[in-house]
Amino acid sequence: MYASMFYNNNYNFFIILLFCFVSSFPSLVVAKQLADTGVNPFADEFITDEVAEKAIKSIFTAATRIDKKNLDTNVWPVYSTVDHVGYAFESKDFIRIQGFAGDIINLLIGIDNDGKIMGVRVLFQHEPIFMHGLGSGALDKFLEQYPGHSVADRIIVDSSRSRSTSSGGEGSAIFDGVTKATVSVIAANDTLLTASLEVARKVLGKFVQTTSSLPKMDLYEPLEWNELLDKKLVGRWKITRTQLETALDRELTDYPGYGFDDTNIEVISDIYYAYLNAPMIGKNVLGEQDYDRLMASLKPGEHIVGVMSEGPYSFLEDDFRPGKIPTRMSLYQNELPLLIRDMAFFRFFDKNPPSTVPDLPNLRLLKIKGNAGYDPAQELTIQLNFDLRQNHLLGDNINQKSSHKFPAELFYKPEIIEEKRIPIWKRLWKSRVMEISITLLSLALLTLIFVKQRALSKYPKVIKYGRWVFMFFTVFFIGFYAQGQLSVVNIYTVLLSLRDGFKFDVFLLDPVLFIIWSYTFVTLFIWGRGVFCGWLCPFGALQEILAWFGKLLRFPQIKIKEPAHRVLQKLKYLVVAGLSILCFYDLGLAQTLSEIEPFKTSITLVFDREWYFVAFAVGLLLLGMFVHKFYCRYVCPLGAGLAILGRFHIFKWLDRRNDCGKPCQVCTVRCEIKAIPKSGAVDYSECIQCLECLVIYNDEHQCAPVMVANKQARKQKVTLQMPG
Repeated sequence: MYASMFYNNNYNFFIILLFCFVSSFPSLVVAKQLADTGVNPFADEFITDEVAEKAIKSIFTAATRIDKKNLDTNVWPVYSTVDHVGYAFESKDFIRIQGFAGDIINLLIGIDNDGKIMGVRVLFQHEPIFMHGLGSGALDKFLEQYPGHSVADRIIVDSSRSRSTSSGGEGSAIFDGVTKATVSVIAANDTLLTASLEVARKVLGKFVQTTSSLPKMDLYEPLEWNELLDKKLVGRWKITRTQLETALDRELTDYPGYGFDDTNIEVISDIYYAYLNAPMIGKNVLGEQDYDRLMASLKPGEHIVGVMSEGPYSFLEDDFRPGKIPTRMSLYQNELPLLIRDMAFFRFFDKNPPSTVPDLPNLRLLKIKGNAGYDPAQELTIQLNFDLRQNHLLGDNINQKSSHKFPAELFYKPEIIEEKRIPIWKRLWKSRVMEISITLLSLALLTLIFVKQRALSKYPKVIKYGRWVFMFFTVFFIGFYAQGQLSVVNIYTVLLSLRDGFKFDVFLLDPVLFIIWSYTFVTLFIWGRGVFCGWLCPFGALQEILAWFGKLLRFPQIKIKEPAHRVLQKLKYLVVAGLSILCFYDLGLAQTLSEIEPFKTSITLVFDREWYFVAFAVGLLLLGMFVHKFYCRYVCPLGAGLAILGRFHIFKWLDRRNDCGKPCQVCTVRCEIKAIPKSGAVDYSECIQCLECLVIYNDEHQCAPVMVANKQARKQKVTLQMPG
């Protein structure tokens, strides 16, 4: 009844056009908000002296004089009355790290004369997630964690933690990351710390590292454990009950749950540590077999420190996971923290040390990167953080330190080789091995499905349920978990790269997006747009899943009449053409208007956004429960852009017969996306490759031409068999 009412309404077409206009409402709201504030976050990265002075005074609130920018050092000296209190500088003068948008993040940073960060202000950033997603306030909040920390502090950005903490001990900090903005905050962190440390070294003369020594690889003799200790080849550090109680001014029995109850236990932590790259140490501690395996796994410049302990308080936190960064223990050299990461060296191998080496259960091999400035010939400081709780309200936190210097005769000074900074994209790819592997496996499976689609179409249930499983995988893994939702913004990046010069690093910043975008681009010219739109688009899959629930709940399924359908199909091409042209003239406005896509709201931010964005996205999903894939068919600029390139596809694997459309209309009626007109030919620009028409083609009970042919063949056979 409801459907017939819809059909008979003469204003349906105009209502749909009105809805398409209203669909741009969220992007118009954002554009108006930016205009009202008078702030243009897409402004040129170069700032005026007036803007710089205002920002510097917001950092150094007691400043009375700011000298002109020194053209040699690129810093502004800052004074309070006659006292020099620090320096301010732009990060772009020292480091230019590209963020997710392919542009730098330019920060104004203030440090005092001791290298302590006084404040940070964002001068320029182009990150989409902060411009129109989480808002610029999310980046400002992230940067608020830095003031008070030294430029030499070991800072770990971790989005999985709920609060900023210094549980790594003095000189270390674990900062809250920004969920959904991993690339952007890592770029901001690297920009801030690299620029600040360079200023501290060049202007303040602090935190300067010397050339690192290397172990003599031809120096080795077999030694027993006690000999290693006597020769100082292995450092030993005992932390006693008396020492801790003196430092805490409290008895250890006041801290339940740490194993301190037995007062007969005097040694709380007995820690051994050694520099394992040196064969004199490594072979005697690990054994020759494990030492050779260790050295084969290292990259040039990497150092390994082995640590093991016994006693009730371990150097590893209770929830420590292999392969992660220990937060209870820290290593320092020249008062600078060393970033260490567990190698999980014995995760898949049994330990096989020499018989004299004690078999302590928590032996860990900690890797120090080559660019950390570590010199094994200099004194190494180990710090252990004791975060002890009396109850859930009261507790104490103290650090204990010990230093050790390995014998100088084990090392030599090499020629100076400047260590280059590891690009962000390489670090991100290494950190997302699991997501990359699963994505590649899923794409290999999808490729197999499309290559074997004709054979698989003979098994309708395999196609039907296989596609449903893949769509759920696309929504929950590729979409919500791996954040692999492509967007029209990706088209902007490609177009601007063609104009400004191709910057491959920009595309590599998000490995899952890069893999899916590359796969989509290649398959566009093989099968057309349907591979992405019908199988790999998280929002499209979410629409289809909810549409299935709509049918299950018996929502009326509205069929838009053919004339209106054909006109509305062209709307998405107008949208993508307008946005693509606009991005060359005003990228900021183009990114704002790209909010016509509900992808960021529904998939990237999982509906955690302003009400009007959520209402828009939910409204489209609800509409899709009545009108099959309304957004994909009529509005989506990404789908339109892919359809334009997909016109040049090589294969037409969806088989057709001469009888298709003449007179058979089975596929035309059954195709909910309306990619098969009455002529019977497949419109690959609209087809989402659901493969249902191929299933019909191979099913004689569904394909009318086949049934007619079979009936005629049977009649002819009967006629031939009749006598006379």
